[in-house]
Amino acid sequence: MLSYQHAYHAGNFADVHKHLVLYAVVDHLLRKPSPITFIDTHAGRGVYPLDAPETQRLDEYRQGALPLWQARHRQADQPLLSAWLGEIAGLQPRGSRLERYPGSPWWLAQRLRGDDRLRLFELHPGEHDQLAQQALPPNAQRIHGDGLAGLVQALPVSTPRLCVLIDPSYERKEEYAEVADTVCAAMRKARHAVLLVWYPLLPAGRHHALLERLRDGGLRKVWRSELTLRQPGDERGMYGSGMLVANPPWGLDERLAAAMARVTPLLGEASRYTADWWVEE
Repeated sequence: MLSYQHAYHAGNFADVHKHLVLYAVVDHLLRKPSPITFIDTHAGRGVYPLDAPETQRLDEYRQGALPLWQARHRQADQPLLSAWLGEIAGLQPRGSRLERYPGSPWWLAQRLRGDDRLRLFELHPGEHDQLAQQALPPNAQRIHGDGLAGLVQALPVSTPRLCVLIDPSYERKEEYAEVADTVCAAMRKARHAVLLVWYPLLPAGRHHALLERLRDGGLRKVWRSELTLRQPGDERGMYGSGMLVANPPWGLDERLAAAMARVTPLLGEASRYTADWWVEE
């Protein structure tokens, strides 16, 4: 059943975490001239107007992107966070107000070079229709289909390098196993790929099964980071956001730690950021 629409959650704290990691990874990869294929398995709409009825229903951006936006002028001395906020500023139609929040297709397409490639998978027909209305460069391809299956079928790619973002809704508990199996299959076919996996931290703790299945799959050199807003038992719903990066660029851990040291105080007194080498060679 295809019911999830990210517009209800656009710009929340998990988006901040996920997109800061994605931005830092892409920024590092673009330091080298060799072409890259980017694959986004669960693309969503691309850009989210924050005054949309879906977004305003929960207003989750008010505990995510908005406090960072309001403090953006105090971040000039933090290179990664300042650059990330600067990209968001360029998307705003009236400059000073936060009116739009960019999803992962925008973050990837924004810095796409002529020889790079971008494949955006979206299975939900309504979300894909919204994505089809977004302006994208000619080397970006929108695909109405299953991103997990599409990723494995697309490998190997024609470019020397590959960067993949896997960011499902996890509305079905089976998705945890499906993501793990897809990651392991993809890494067998493209073992040098930089692969990012987002997962929610929920009281049920299903992400542990995802991590265990990935570990059993023989992954090597994986960095993990988690951003939490509160303790797991405080209330229902998502209390944190997790990211795994296989084959992370050198220095990613330090760059994110410095940026997140500025982010966490803006998200509330209980917010915490942790990171470690989950698997090392």
